[in-house]
Amino acid sequence: MAHIIVVGNEKGGAGKSTVSMHVATALSRMGHKVGTLDLDLRQKTLGRYIHNRRAYLEKQDMALPTPDYHDLPEVDAATLPEGENIYDHRLSMAVAGLEPNNDFILIDCPGSHTRLSQVAHSLADTLITPLNDSFVDFDLLAHVDTEGEDITGPSVYSEMVWNARQLRSKAGLSPIDWIVVRNRMGAQAMVNKEKMERVINKLSKRIGFRTAPGFNERVIFRELFPRGLTLLDLRDLGVKGMNISNVAARNELRGLIGALNLPGVTVEF
Repeated sequence: MAHIIVVGNEKGGAGKSTVSMHVATALSRMGHKVGTLDLDLRQKTLGRYIHNRRAYLEKQDMALPTPDYHDLPEVDAATLPEGENIYDHRLSMAVAGLEPNNDFILIDCPGSHTRLSQVAHSLADTLITPLNDSFVDFDLLAHVDTEGEDITGPSVYSEMVWNARQLRSKAGLSPIDWIVVRNRMGAQAMVNKEKMERVINKLSKRIGFRTAPGFNERVIFRELFPRGLTLLDLRDLGVKGMNISNVAARNELRGLIGALNLPGVTVEF
């Protein structure tokens, strides 16, 4: 069975598609077969990213490891049994089609609460939740007091993950390995950063997730999207003298892949 990685939260702008593309491409470059799905049926940022990659490589007459991308299959609602949700059916069909030929299936969820996102979370063997290092984003996981020190209760997204865990437990599936990835962390030891560190550590013990450092804010990520490239592709394009920021970003990606602790994956870049 393919190992299912879900990248999700319920807030836009946290870097889900950037994380999705870099994780999927890194796994492809290490020789793993990776199928991807984008559940943001309107914007399809991950789908566009992979489309841009294929178009650029064709134009340059190059071949680089690339994750496979599939749209959800169309289904005639009239053919479904009474009471079956069409979105559940489309997602289950897509996953069933990808499982036989892939080591990993990566599902990129939209930055909002949808039926598809709910179902995808219940399928996750590994759940990656990118989070900007701010209390605005942290509020998605839990509520804190006015001082930003004490947790007063879980928030909507944590409750959805809890429900997904319950569904998996009832189905006899393995527990979700949940990793909260802290993006855009400040380089300096600022008060906000220190408070975030404390409350995330408290919450991780309370509701059961691991933390991993993600990507800092870097111009390179915005520049790579139109060509569908990732940090790992630069040397193949003949970029020999990468600047300090690019080297640091590559190290961030290496650290993230290692922290995910995916089955059969040894970091080799």
